[in-house]
Amino acid sequence: MTGMKSFVALLAAAVAAVNAVAIPAHHEVHEKRETLHPRWTKRDRVESHKVFQMRIGLKQSNLEKGYEHLIDVSDPASPNFAKHWTSEEVVEAFRPSQQTEDEVRNWLIDSGIPSQRITHTDNKAWFAFFATASEAEKLLFTEFHEFEDSVTGGVIPACDQYHVPKHIREHIDYITPGIKLMAPVESHREKRAAAMAQAGIESRSVHLQQHKNVPSVDPNDLSTCDELITPACVAALYKIPPGTSKIRGNSLGIFESELQFYAQKDLDSFFTTYRKDIQNGTHPIGANVDGGMQSTTDLYQALAGGEVALDLQLAYPIVYPQEITLYDVDDFIVQANQLDTYTFGFNTFLDAIDGSYCNFSAYGETGNDPALDQAYPDPAIGGWAGNLMCGVYKPTNVISLSYGGQEADIPVSYQKRQCLEYMKLGLQGVSFLYASGDSGVSNYPPAFGGTDGPTGCLGPKGNVFNPTWPGTCPFVTSVGATKVYPGHKVTDPQPESAVLDPAYPPYSSGGGFSNIYPIPDYQTKAVANYFANYSPPYPYYSALSPDSSEVPNIAAIVGNSNGIYNRIGRGIPDVSANGDNDAVWAGGSAQSYGGTSASTPIFSSVITRLNEARLGAGKKPIGFLNPSLYANPSMLNDITNGTNVGCNTTGFAAVPGWDPVTGLGTPNFPKMLAYYLSLP
Repeated sequence: MTGMKSFVALLAAAVAAVNAVAIPAHHEVHEKRETLHPRWTKRDRVESHKVFQMRIGLKQSNLEKGYEHLIDVSDPASPNFAKHWTSEEVVEAFRPSQQTEDEVRNWLIDSGIPSQRITHTDNKAWFAFFATASEAEKLLFTEFHEFEDSVTGGVIPACDQYHVPKHIREHIDYITPGIKLMAPVESHREKRAAAMAQAGIESRSVHLQQHKNVPSVDPNDLSTCDELITPACVAALYKIPPGTSKIRGNSLGIFESELQFYAQKDLDSFFTTYRKDIQNGTHPIGANVDGGMQSTTDLYQALAGGEVALDLQLAYPIVYPQEITLYDVDDFIVQANQLDTYTFGFNTFLDAIDGSYCNFSAYGETGNDPALDQAYPDPAIGGWAGNLMCGVYKPTNVISLSYGGQEADIPVSYQKRQCLEYMKLGLQGVSFLYASGDSGVSNYPPAFGGTDGPTGCLGPKGNVFNPTWPGTCPFVTSVGATKVYPGHKVTDPQPESAVLDPAYPPYSSGGGFSNIYPIPDYQTKAVANYFANYSPPYPYYSALSPDSSEVPNIAAIVGNSNGIYNRIGRGIPDVSANGDNDAVWAGGSAQSYGGTSASTPIFSSVITRLNEARLGAGKKPIGFLNPSLYANPSMLNDITNGTNVGCNTTGFAAVPGWDPVTGLGTPNFPKMLAYYLSLP
């Protein structure tokens, strides 16, 4: 029997050797899947004649220098401050090198892929070609199998690993089909949908607090700003004089989606009530992306669109007579689907304002992600029948976005690729401002749409702080929220504190530290001062997520530290503004809203006014804000009261200087104006 066993073992080994792919000595593994999630089942080998649409993402050049380039045009101490790049210069700076293009093309041709079959994109980011399964296997020294997704029933081709010549690896980002299984593993969409279905509520990823009863106050009475924040209160808080100019090309950009449609009747009622100098009929410039729509005459639908009412009605009193451009993104079918929310990404929007992003390759991602992003044309009845918009709209100088989600719920590679796009647009002089969130150091609990455990917190114990996204990207400006508490006057020396409304779930300014991005250089001094003088009373950890096509592994990042916040991550927010009890007309009646959805358009409007002054003086827009904000924090009103509760803690505390509750503080328009006009 022993001899028979030995013979069987030798025969099995011989068969395996025949079937194994012989790897040449000068090849090595480029990508390998370590584990297969239970939702996927590996099926039969792909038939040799099946045709694949192959893509090879080429390594971009100089991406590691992106931060350096951006600081060069954003640091007020730089001789190149505000000398922004053209879109063509950005594409040229980061395109793959000629050597990369030549080496990869020659490898493909030498491996039997005819040159006439190879397509090269306009931005030079990747090669595409059709190949049979047999050709793909010979090219990559691998085997392709069909993988079936038990959740959707979908079947896609993939391999467990693939090989390329050693000298080619440095030139390639990734290859598809390859090891990537497109559907997200335990996707945030599925978790969110299940949580909301159980709670019986609709999707909401905007940072907006529900309306309250509106007290009867004189719109110009500054003694009642602790009850209702009117445009007069905002102007008094931040010493903002009325606008007087409308320079071509300086419209304020505001992002909207998720069925947020304004009613002209509401805008006119707001103007009549609070700013009679703004003419009735004033409305934003429409910039509809992939079938988006702007307005409605249905007041009930307009009441559901409280976010857009809040954004427009807080911005107009500051920027008028300057215009507002409203970017409404995705068709009605997509916006009405609670799974397609802006908790995830802004890729279709970024595609529309920068055509190069449509095919931009970085971190193993090229273009939109089929698992997370909407594809166009939209086959749904009534969906957008056109192709995905690429580079259709010129971005405005300032863009305000009151949407976002949690950093822990988005694949790391997806976040990092998108973060690079903010760097690229920052180089071109665009300022992005994102709301920091309304749930303090945590996420909403499940009953209110949260998906990260009973308290909205992370880690095996459910006690790790949960930073928001995309504000943690170091190339955008994150905006927190403050409020005028009862009994305080806007004329007081320090009228504001960090916002905190104790109703369940408590509303407090989102803030904390990233688990993906390190502390950027422009923030190092401010964060060091915070830790040196006001160190939080909680255990911490000091690690960042490695690059991954999956969501951050919080348990691995925390390790054995028992920490609940990250000591080495990029801190948010950067700045803040009023975000509670803000006067709004929505659905045909006076309302009161709040949220970092309010603070973000306020701060964005201030930046638009500063750009207006610079343009009027023959200068360029500010562009990426953070280096200049951190270089001169004295031009902001430092907020030193309040906390941002969450995870069964009081969260962080607002203290002198920067803090992860209100950032550097709120605007002081005269000081900011003097500072930015003094810069070249």
